[in-house]
Parts: sequence; C-alpha cells; structure tokens
Amino acid sequence: MRHRKIKSRLNRTSSHRSALLRNMAASMIEHERIETTLPKARVIRSYIEKLITLGKNDTTSNRRLAFSRLRNKSATKKLFGEISPRFKERPGGYTRIIKTGFRAGDISPLGFIEFVSEDKQEKNK
Repeated sequence: MRHRKIKSRLNRTSSHRSALLRNMAASMIEHERIETTLPKARVIRSYIEKLITLGKNDTTSNRRLAFSRLRNKSATKKLFGEISPRFKERPGGYTRIIKTGFRAGDISPLGFIEFVSEDKQEKNK
C-alpha cells in the first residue's frame, strides 16, 4: 500500500526520474533559471534546495555528497563557490516558481524555476 507516500513519480521509472532530476538540477545551477512544466518544477525545487543547504557547509564530505547527487563537476564547483554562499544567512526558500502559461502542443502548464535574488537594492527600485 502507498499510504503516506507523497513523492511524485512523474510517470517515469526510478532510474529515469533520478537521471531527470540530476540533469535538471545541474542545468538549474549552471543557468540559474530554467523553464519546465510545473509538476517537474515542484519536484526539482525540493531536490535543489537540499543541495543548497548541503553546500552551505563547505566540507569534503559535503562536496562528495553533492557530486554523487549531481554527477557534474562544474555544477558542483559552482554550487559551492557561488550559489550556496549567496544564501548563507537565509534559512530556506532559495527558489521560486513563476507560472508562464501553457505549452502549445499538449496544453501542459509551464513555468520558470529560478533562484531568489538577495539584492535589497533591486527591491527598492
């Protein structure tokens, strides 16, 4: 029985789903903003936020854990070098999902998932 099993499967096998999450997380770290369907964005949000929390404490074991989940050396380096230090004082909520509309072919809901900017000067403008 699947009682209290909330994780979304995205209609994929477990190996396909893990490969999808790894690729999307690496792309999100490299480009800092990706466009995808809303169900995928909701799943990738928890995956990427756990990686950022892991990256706040820059140790060898945390780097190895992040690399084992990302399988991308440049994305791991950027995660620990640029992205995680940006959110050092923030307790959570590193990403946001912005709905953009529907895909023309199959009417799937689309949206952007991006990192929250910490610039207070942007808010004042």
